[in-house]
Amino acid sequence: MPRERLYLFDTTLRDGAQTNGVDFTLHDKLAVAALLDDLGVDYIEGGYPGANPVDTELFGRDRGLRATFTAFGMTRRPGRSTANDPGLAALLDARADAICYVAKTWDYHVRVALETTLEDNLASIRDSVRAAKAKGREVLLDCEHFFDGYKANPDYALACAKAAHEEGARWVVLCDTNGGTLPHEVEAIVKAVTAVVPGDHLGIHAHNDTEQAVANSFAAVRAGARHIQGTLNGIGERCGNASLVSLIGNLKLKPEYSGSFEIGVTDDKLAHLTRVSRSLDEILNRAGNRHAPYVGGSAFATKAGIHASAILKDPATYEHVRPEAVGNRRKLLVSDQAGRSNVLAELERVGIVVERDDPLVVRLLDVVKEREAVGYAYEAADASFELLARRMLGKVPQYFDVTQFDVNVEQRVNAVGERVTVSMAVVKVTVGDERLISAAEGNGPINALDLALRKDLGKYQSYINGLNLTDYRVRILNAGTEAVTRVLIESEDENGERWTTIGVSPNIIDASFQALMDSIVYKLVKSGAPA
Repeated sequence: MPRERLYLFDTTLRDGAQTNGVDFTLHDKLAVAALLDDLGVDYIEGGYPGANPVDTELFGRDRGLRATFTAFGMTRRPGRSTANDPGLAALLDARADAICYVAKTWDYHVRVALETTLEDNLASIRDSVRAAKAKGREVLLDCEHFFDGYKANPDYALACAKAAHEEGARWVVLCDTNGGTLPHEVEAIVKAVTAVVPGDHLGIHAHNDTEQAVANSFAAVRAGARHIQGTLNGIGERCGNASLVSLIGNLKLKPEYSGSFEIGVTDDKLAHLTRVSRSLDEILNRAGNRHAPYVGGSAFATKAGIHASAILKDPATYEHVRPEAVGNRRKLLVSDQAGRSNVLAELERVGIVVERDDPLVVRLLDVVKEREAVGYAYEAADASFELLARRMLGKVPQYFDVTQFDVNVEQRVNAVGERVTVSMAVVKVTVGDERLISAAEGNGPINALDLALRKDLGKYQSYINGLNLTDYRVRILNAGTEAVTRVLIESEDENGERWTTIGVSPNIIDASFQALMDSIVYKLVKSGAPA
């Protein structure tokens, strides 16, 4: 039986840009669009031409994408014609494959927000769709607040959707703009809409204010919709949008959907899903959600020893899909709650082969529990655990020795008369017979120490040139001015591989130094640097 085509529409660059703290540059938008295009997304919504310089420039150039690049904007304003609306003109003149209009479909909004009549709003929808069709564009209509509007006045909400469809809109997209509709409501309402707009012309745009945007999207599909809008990692205004990452994972890997629907993401591209998700976080310079389904660092992580034992026998005992299918990996965490199975599995993963009854396993587990009792957390620091195990086996060379470091924080007036705080670090390192001294300024003491430490490692410098620190987390483990501090540092190499290291000390500088040292040494071990 042939599968139906389901179309994916990404609005990361438009709706996702409304996320608090997110601000895309032109370079960012082009980079994200390229990621989405390579993944196989059907539509990429770039933004609102004319609204700001970045979007204006984006829609003024050729982007070289296979996906349908889409411009977003409002239908004509009340009291204006399509020929006398500057916003509409900018939209129609943009270099875009498709135009996605947003229109009010809740009668309450038409009267209060637009301050116009219900009839004029319908005419605006018809006129705007007609104008875009005349320009040869594919047309979509986002029916804003559709579900709330349907509950208040179903006849009018349906009339808006029907008007767009009758004028030739390719997709009529039903928006749960406030994000308060529940899945059973979405399914019932979408089914009712299919009586006036065929399902193969219907889409869903769900917000996540009740943590059900993905569920609502699938409810719409079950009711007949064949177009889903979402954002990478579910970013978006307030609580975000439906996560395109979770949607793709479910559509490709859950038989109910993979057996009935075909999407533009191939099996090969599905294996890039984790990389795409994490690439967005890198572009936005923010830590990813470790607990995100499919792609999070903890999505396939197991801590309990009894679970790890079962996974070693058959991963399907505690995994709903193979992590490799989405480009992620299995993690059997080593902690004070772990058993021998966790330790054996993690040793096997990093290439350390030992017998199940090897005394090393028990000794290593004991050391882990002792160190976690004073504040270490190896379940969150895979690289530091691997180094601990290798050191117990005598398999970590003494690449270099930091004989001394000094960190100073100074407040002073700069050349333009501004009072600034500057951090400086000096590090003395011995590499073989060579003694090296490096100094660096940073935006804080840890940043300065990191820059100085990695500035010159002599013969090992070439191995760490691609090393970058991507996240720095501090936790105070007990109260008071003498509290113990735990520092976790996430690092990334030139190939995009990531790892986490840990340091614990009453002194935050010392804890940070431990984690920094482990990060550098791990990179040297991983790169096969000679002793």
